[in-house]
Amino acid sequence: MKRKSRFGINNLPRGTQVEKSTEMKENVEDGRASIYQSVISNTSKEMTCFSDFPMPEDFPNFLHNSKLLEYFRIFAKKFDLLKYIQFQTTVLSVKKRPDFSSSGQWEVVTESNGKEQRAVFDAVMVCSGHHILPHIPLESFPGIERFKGQYFHSRQYKHPEGFEGKHILVIGIGNSASDIAVELSKKAAQVFISTRHGSWVMSRISEDGYPWDMIFHTRFSSMLRNVLPRTILKQMMDQQMNQWFNHKNYGLEPQNKYLMKEPVLNDDLPSRILYGAIKVKSRVKELTETSAIFEDGTVEENIDIIVFATGYTFSFPFLEESLVKVEDNMVSLYRYIFPPHLAKSTLACIGLIQPLGSIFPTVELQARWVTRVFKGLCTLPSERTMMADIIKRNEKRIDLFGKSQSQTLQTNYIDYLDELASEIGAKPDFLSFLLKDPKLAVKLYFGPCNSYQYRLVGPGRWEGARHAIFTQKQRILKPLKTRALRESSNFSLSFLLKILGLLAVVVAFFFQLQWF
Repeated sequence: MKRKSRFGINNLPRGTQVEKSTEMKENVEDGRASIYQSVISNTSKEMTCFSDFPMPEDFPNFLHNSKLLEYFRIFAKKFDLLKYIQFQTTVLSVKKRPDFSSSGQWEVVTESNGKEQRAVFDAVMVCSGHHILPHIPLESFPGIERFKGQYFHSRQYKHPEGFEGKHILVIGIGNSASDIAVELSKKAAQVFISTRHGSWVMSRISEDGYPWDMIFHTRFSSMLRNVLPRTILKQMMDQQMNQWFNHKNYGLEPQNKYLMKEPVLNDDLPSRILYGAIKVKSRVKELTETSAIFEDGTVEENIDIIVFATGYTFSFPFLEESLVKVEDNMVSLYRYIFPPHLAKSTLACIGLIQPLGSIFPTVELQARWVTRVFKGLCTLPSERTMMADIIKRNEKRIDLFGKSQSQTLQTNYIDYLDELASEIGAKPDFLSFLLKDPKLAVKLYFGPCNSYQYRLVGPGRWEGARHAIFTQKQRILKPLKTRALRESSNFSLSFLLKILGLLAVVVAFFFQLQWF
């Protein structure tokens, strides 16, 4: 982490306080991420927190954006990070110094309160993410120029006030599309979701009421997904995803179920469809002044508003184009981080990735590796080797996730974390722990693969990591136990019935012997 890297740091965010993309602003600002008022995290607190700083046990398991912001503020205060952050600063340009091939230094031009400043930095991390520039493919919607209603990108959406009694069409089936459709369906006259390919929909609540990601993201489960044939995985996925509701009956079944696309996390979407408040439609073929014509020939009249939840593109206007070139929403970065062609590895992109899991442990491990590269403690392979890895990784990504514009940064979660951890010597060795600490080894392999695992060994080892792993269940249950209950006997009725059944079998066997 930055706080332990022991070299000078300047963080240059555009905001006025520690907010990242988690604080809801009423007005959308150009060049900054935007969220809606009700947004809740899709990953649980134990799988989202930084590796040496568990969230308070009284925090809910899934956090409202304001609660996540509170965690960041506690974190920043705990490690005294605010003194490194220069707020209300816009980065205008980042350019290589004339002597870059020997120094690796960068000239950074910034603007703050109308004043332009220049400074020289030994290394630069670009942490602007990929949820800033809205992607609205209007050319794919013939007739949009005739449409008399209102249309906008989901980035503009903040709350459902003002949408009462409207007929609303939401384009897309991602997390934002589903959240917005569900919320609007409680105010609007009717909401339609248009999806081209469909999607699996999961609840945040999994087995025995535990958070979904603590059940899904285990090393054992990851191993099965890596070694089992695709046909078997498809059958397992079908069965698992359809346990909650039959996706085909609800019009949501994915078109290509062989692709490991990110599922939608929404606890209310199926019920809103069941109530008729939301209707699922196919791809929009054409728009008229007031209606939408769909690919299957159906027509929905009197559409008032269209919300384009069609994702984002990204760019780096402050960088020279040759540094990080974006083509078809893809970038050529080694391990999604390093430009492979630089003479000195002093530029890194953090968070330009979409893991099938929490982003925060991912970017933390990225930063841990990057700081060691900057300090010369880790070295990168040759440009040729890095380019070969980029090409191979891209081919694998297309095979697993497809070519969709929304999947260009997708990657497996645990596999990627282990790759990064291996680079810095922080990946836990299961066999080693099996010999010296078998209880911990079982937790590591069959329990949730959270960030604490990457603080057990190696640089930045945290003495509290083992304790955090063994006490995570306590922190999960704490915010749920708000009603005092009498302690019940462990001798359950089901156990009693099993004992009686066993006795019945023994008695029957005894009388059978007597008969003979």
